[in-house]
Amino acid sequence: MKTIACYSNKGGVGKTATSVNLAHSLASAGYRVLLCDLDPQGASGFYLRVKPSRKLKEDRFFRDVKRFTGAIRGSDYDNLDILPANMTFREFDIFLSRMKNSRSRLKKALKAGGGDYDIILLDCPPNISILSENVFRAADLVLVPVIPTTLSERTFEQLLDFFRQRNLKHKKVMGFFSMVQATKKLHGDTMTRMLGAYPKRFLAAAIPFAADIEKMGIHRAPVAEFTGKRGAGKAYDALWRELMEQL
Repeated sequence: MKTIACYSNKGGVGKTATSVNLAHSLASAGYRVLLCDLDPQGASGFYLRVKPSRKLKEDRFFRDVKRFTGAIRGSDYDNLDILPANMTFREFDIFLSRMKNSRSRLKKALKAGGGDYDIILLDCPPNISILSENVFRAADLVLVPVIPTTLSERTFEQLLDFFRQRNLKHKKVMGFFSMVQATKKLHGDTMTRMLGAYPKRFLAAAIPFAADIEKMGIHRAPVAEFTGKRGAGKAYDALWRELMEQL
């Protein structure tokens, strides 16, 4: 079992769209995939037409394996299951702060409840917190969508600094450019600068700024389901293939 976290400490960079589309692509390729939504907004479940279990409270998530696995739902797609979020997940940090070994609880929960899967994908909320540290320790790879702008560049640097300060394995952090607009000079200049500064920290695949990705909310489906492998669908296909080479 491999665990991939789609994470950024900046919001609005395409984490959920990436999580859903990667999960769909990997499942289509024959991998048994669990998409675990850690964001109380529950957008992953919305995209996949799956309602959350109200019985899975934040305390049960980390302590009750039976309740954890019972909250997992099948999707409309073969090999793809989802653990949808509910609003109690907003209390994760409060609950974790009261637990012993609080920074390794997520890893234990996923190991206990996710053993039937080849890949667990974590759709993470945009903050740096105790839950985030759990994510960083549980994940084999931390996949970071980066919009090629100054603020996203800054937050990527902050993330790497956090890993160094906490003696976390910063080599597991892997960025890729998201919501790229090829006609924008700022995007091109930022990508060139960041690739030069972090030559081993970025995947070659990039996700364009595309209306089809925004339409996921209308279709409530992964991009490839209504576009095929063209445009954004082709970009996500390239991303998962390159990602698996890293693992």
